Amino acid sequence: MLETDALLAPMNVSEYREIGGVRVDTFQAGTGRVKRMIYPPGFNWERHLKHVVGTDLCMHAHAGFLAHGEIHVRFQDGCIEEFRAPQFIAIEPGHEGWVVGNEPAVLIEFDFAGQTIERLGVPQVHRHAESTSKIALHGPSDVPGLSGR
Repeated sequence: MLETDALLAPMNVSEYREIGGVRVDTFQAGTGRVKRMIYPPGFNWERHLKHVVGTDLCMHAHAGFLAHGEIHVRFQDGCIEEFRAPQFIAIEPGHEGWVVGNEPAVLIEFDFAGQTIERLGVPQVHRHAESTSKIALHGPSDVPGLSGR
């Protein structure tokens, strides 16, 4: 993906910040927010955000559209879901994730700050999906490059 790609271009937003190498552009839309999150190639929750946030897992729910790239998400129960653009996503709290491949992952996310779970009706814990677009793996040995975590 080229830096001149519209998905990566600078935007006029309510808030811009970078946290753990993730670029977050936020636009306030009424009582909700629309965010563009750009996860760089090589991003990994454990290496880049865990120490910044101070929790073992991400405790936020994510709902939106993966516009570019690929991310994998491991839940507290060990289940791993794979998401490849273009794809809608809903990720429950209690997860860690990483970017797969040499391209950034661009997520367009909708949230309500600390009320996302309640306002969007996202489950508070991971539930195994019936969808064939998600696969379940059950441990680091199932994930290339993570066996020595």
